[in-house]
Amino acid sequence: MESKGSDMADKRDIIVIGGGIIGASIAWHLVNAGARVRLIAGKTGGVATPTSFAWINASWGNPEAYFRLRTRSMAEWRRLAGDVPDLQPAWIGGLCWDLPREALDAYAREHGRWGYRIREVDGAEAARIEPNLLRVPDFALHVPEEGAIEPRMAAVTLIEHARSQGLELLEGVSAIGLAEDAGRLIGVKTADGLMSADMVVLAAGAETPALARSVGVTVPVDAPPGLIVHSKPAAKMLNGLVLAAELHLRQTAEGRIIAGSDFAGTDPGTEPERAARELFDKVRAFLRNGAALEMDFHTVGYRPTPRDGFPILGEATDLEGLYLAVTHSGITLAPAIGRFAADEILTGNREPLLAPYRLSRFDAA
Repeated sequence: MESKGSDMADKRDIIVIGGGIIGASIAWHLVNAGARVRLIAGKTGGVATPTSFAWINASWGNPEAYFRLRTRSMAEWRRLAGDVPDLQPAWIGGLCWDLPREALDAYAREHGRWGYRIREVDGAEAARIEPNLLRVPDFALHVPEEGAIEPRMAAVTLIEHARSQGLELLEGVSAIGLAEDAGRLIGVKTADGLMSADMVVLAAGAETPALARSVGVTVPVDAPPGLIVHSKPAAKMLNGLVLAAELHLRQTAEGRIIAGSDFAGTDPGTEPERAARELFDKVRAFLRNGAALEMDFHTVGYRPTPRDGFPILGEATDLEGLYLAVTHSGITLAPAIGRFAADEILTGNREPLLAPYRLSRFDAA
């Protein structure tokens, strides 16, 4: 994305709240377009972002409009990686059999018709794609264009690159509320006082509802927990993403096997340590030489998930100067959200791909 350096961008003083992948991407795109940006990050890299499975995809279960946004963002990952070479998303492909056969068939037909490069594979080919699986499915789907990225690294890399272009990082600063006057947002309240701004971008994940509520804006977001286990670095066992009925797993760039009962993780209940051990035992039993794997740690991430499961993106209803960006699919959508949000904020254009995801859709609920 070439820097616009426009007069409009130069005159905007923008605060982005949130140091995870969404806040990092929006801040990077705003700075790249010439805006003055301060990023309030209680923790650089975010809170939910480091606990993500970090699957880049446009997989099953969503309407076509959302599929189009996700596939556009997959393409935007390639564009962004060209602008910030240290990002290095890995286009490793996904092997999927986490649905009944009829549902897999329907998924393949629908997404194939939409242009997803999805193909059916039998057990022999599945074994060639992932030779270290102990239980190979008779039938699976393979999408070679799906990928993954190391999530905290990606957020930190974007923030550091933006800092080299003028981003002001306020690490360790906590936003305790927002401030408005006569129907317009005027800044962010912190322990040290008010930080004034022309626009505030609220990309604070699970903290978004409370911050928005401080100026009377209701943002319907839940934050369900998700357990993910991480092995110690090991020899190469997986070539790509594996999405089985009982486990979703991949191997990171440093050799860790990370896994959840599904990609978002599941509720670990009241004994997360025990749940993590039981989950890791399944991982070890799933892979050839898996008995040699050692668990290093587990995470319980709280995924910011809008009530209907889809993103909330755009200016808040009836409050000028507040831009909302909250979604569960943060890793996949980050580069598209960053690009589109920056353009909407700086030019007033409204991106058609974001039309279904405005906060106003909840007004009648």
